[in-house]
Amino acid sequence: MNGKKVLGMMFANIHEEALDSLTAMRTMGSVPFCSRYRLIDFPLSNMVESGITKIGVITNANFQSLMDHVGTGKPWDLSRKNDGLFILPPFNIGTATMWGNRIDAIYGNKGFLEQSTQNYVVLSDCNNVLSLNYQDLFDAHEASGADITIVGVKAPMPDKIGSILCFDKVDEDGRILEASLDKKDEGEVFRSVNIILMKKYLLDSLVTAAHSKNEISFQRYIIMSNLNTLNIHAYDATESFVGTISSLQAYYDVSMKLLEKENRAKLFSKDAPIYTKERDDMPSLYGPDAKLNNSLVADGCIINGTVENSIIFKGTKVEEDAVVKNSILMQDGYVGRNAKLNCVIADKDVNIKDGVELSGAATFPVTLSKGTRI
Repeated sequence: MNGKKVLGMMFANIHEEALDSLTAMRTMGSVPFCSRYRLIDFPLSNMVESGITKIGVITNANFQSLMDHVGTGKPWDLSRKNDGLFILPPFNIGTATMWGNRIDAIYGNKGFLEQSTQNYVVLSDCNNVLSLNYQDLFDAHEASGADITIVGVKAPMPDKIGSILCFDKVDEDGRILEASLDKKDEGEVFRSVNIILMKKYLLDSLVTAAHSKNEISFQRYIIMSNLNTLNIHAYDATESFVGTISSLQAYYDVSMKLLEKENRAKLFSKDAPIYTKERDDMPSLYGPDAKLNNSLVADGCIINGTVENSIIFKGTKVEEDAVVKNSILMQDGYVGRNAKLNCVIADKDVNIKDGVELSGAATFPVTLSKGTRI
């Protein structure tokens, strides 16, 4: 695939209502993940590793932390004179309207599309954690002669988010014959992860027609209503590690799965590295009585207590005799002496005082908002 032929566009805010407190002051794309990353790092890195050199990030609200994180795009080699990274804010010339849905957002950025020289567009959300080779996706799209190719996985339906497209019937060549939205099925289904590839002119014409009719559902109007008129294919990415962040519970579950070496190896491949904005820091320090077991600990931490089956972000301090189990502690957190945490998600700058005990469950973790003092 010649990356210069493909334009990347991603939605930084889609589904953020599912994460409640974690997205109260930030976009879905800027949610911290796996000790040192943000969710947007995964689609950005996947695109860049496949040679895509122009990427637009569509924002809606609370995008200050996103802009601080991605900056000019330098960590992803997107700080360049030609093409590069573009933050697409939620206001168009002559309007003061926030994007209400995918169709509005794309239509509001028609200028960005029209000014781009690429022939193809790949659309992506930020709530799916996966390592995807867009070279293989593009090759499959070309070989099939598809008008639209949608990446899907065989997995259970995610909870608490809507507009999930299910491929109910797919022929032997991969063409989608029947599809439905938000299928009620507790078992495994073949569903979209909202990564979609098509030619730029086709996206432009479909979105323009949908917008003129005040349509709001991209999946229903652009995909489902065109199954018989367009050649729409499914691309199966089930072999990769795929985690869909659809709720706080899903965020916790996907994070905990990455404590397993096999899953980390699938997601963090040497051939397809995940890049992020680095914060230079000292190596983590471990006290003489520190005990660690099956945990991910970032740089700049000071661990004097016990940490088991947990994910610890940069700059976090765990004092003597403190016990942290099955928990996620984000950047610059503090756990006091004799404190006991189990199944806790603590956002940035959370301070847990000496002797405090907090215990949730693997099916219902306790969540602490950014800057909480307890």
